[in-house]
Amino acid sequence: MTPNSFVQEMSRIDLPDVFNPYSQICDVYDKADAPEKRRRNLRLLLSAAKQLEVDTIWMGRDLGYRGGRRTGLALTDERHLPMMQRVYPGSASVKTTRGPEVAERTAAEIWAVLCQLDKPPLLWNVFPFHPHESGDPFTNRRFIARELRCVDELNAALISWLGIRRIISIGQDAASYAKKFGVEVACVRHPSYGGVKDFRRGIGHLHGIDVTKPVNFSSQTMLF
Repeated sequence: MTPNSFVQEMSRIDLPDVFNPYSQICDVYDKADAPEKRRRNLRLLLSAAKQLEVDTIWMGRDLGYRGGRRTGLALTDERHLPMMQRVYPGSASVKTTRGPEVAERTAAEIWAVLCQLDKPPLLWNVFPFHPHESGDPFTNRRFIARELRCVDELNAALISWLGIRRIISIGQDAASYAKKFGVEVACVRHPSYGGVKDFRRGIGHLHGIDVTKPVNFSSQTMLF
């Protein structure tokens, strides 16, 4: 596997009521070359993760319409794209949509904690695309079993290629699924719906640091 071959395989998946940001264009928000740029964003992230010898994945559920649908990056919204280069050197990512940047609360919490780690995990999702309600692309829904089976081999290839030793499930959706890959699996509460304190406490325990009061590294305060 290479980042290029992996992203190519990702872009070939086509499912009903699922937006594939690596091959599809959102007629409302996307620039004309948005899929190409999202493929590049992901290739650079995977290359950087390999170079950093990342051995841990933080695994969420799927891409959200305010975050990964637009950026092509798990648990990452447009507001935090300028921070990619700092956390994952060599992975400078670009915005692929028209209009003002869109923020996502989950991504804000993930990145506030992520920036405090000496060695970052790879941010990924059980289902690495955006499933939505039929006829309403700007909604989020949980993937179904048939959809998940389409990405099992991709997830296994990614975990093997990086030599992942531990998966930290962000919420319960990834916890049982991750066990099939034969690596250590831990679970922390998802930061949404009042789970911020428990999320920080759980991540801090697993990484051996105090992140109960993470610094807010907003894109407006970053210096490059």
